[in-house]
Amino acid sequence: MDYKIVKIQDCPQLKERAALWFHQKWGIPLEAYLQSMEECLNPRPGYFVPQWYVVMEGEDIIGGLGVIENDFHDRKDLAPNVCAVYVEELYRCQGIAGKMLEFVCNDFKDKGVSTLYLVTDHTSFYERYGWKFLCMVQGDGEPKMARMYIHEG
Repeated sequence: MDYKIVKIQDCPQLKERAALWFHQKWGIPLEAYLQSMEECLNPRPGYFVPQWYVVMEGEDIIGGLGVIENDFHDRKDLAPNVCAVYVEELYRCQGIAGKMLEFVCNDFKDKGVSTLYLVTDHTSFYERYGWKFLCMVQGDGEPKMARMYIHEG
């Protein structure tokens, strides 16, 4: 399979398509993604967050994720957070999520940020990519606690 991981920051022409794709996967308002991607394209000096990434196969988005300050949880001190990790069903179980996570961790390490966090309901998935369970966090408006993972690189 021939795919590439693309930073929205490097390909601003993908902003609208990527925002719509993430909106369709997660149901978060399109405007929220558009605003976050606009901040990614026009960052404040010294800030690396937010960042957005998509996996392209030809002209198709087949996966993506973002890095935001806080992924809607009560531990504001645990930042930045990888968010919205998604791979199209047809492309799952091919290592794409692992490659995306590795790409993002390396990209942030290059920016001088070696610790990233991630909130998920998955158990055992992220461990295979070097993430470690850290603690439980309370999601905004969520009745159940969620798992917080950490990646230190």
